[in-house]
Amino acid sequence: MTYAFVMDVPAPIEFYDALHAEIARRTPGGVEGILLHIGRATRTGFQVIEVWKAKEEFDRFNAETLGPVLAELSGGQPSAAQPALEEFEPRGLIIPSAQLAV
Repeated sequence: MTYAFVMDVPAPIEFYDALHAEIARRTPGGVEGILLHIGRATRTGFQVIEVWKAKEEFDRFNAETLGPVLAELSGGQPSAAQPALEEFEPRGLIIPSAQLAV
């Protein structure tokens, strides 16, 4: 079953840019299980929207890739403000190709 979420992160968009670049560097062949990823600047930081084939694939990516990159970029210090995560069930997702757009 697909897994999706919207996450609002109270951190500068430059942090997202650095995070995104480092994950791309560490996963040159792509990330297994991800169907959609969108990052965008907001008034209070940035927002991430993702859709995965299954929650287990997101959990594995989070443990093996995202978590270590976050720890490295933040110097091992936990963020004072935690991101707000809202899970949702995607409807009508169409993926005609899986090419990196940006």
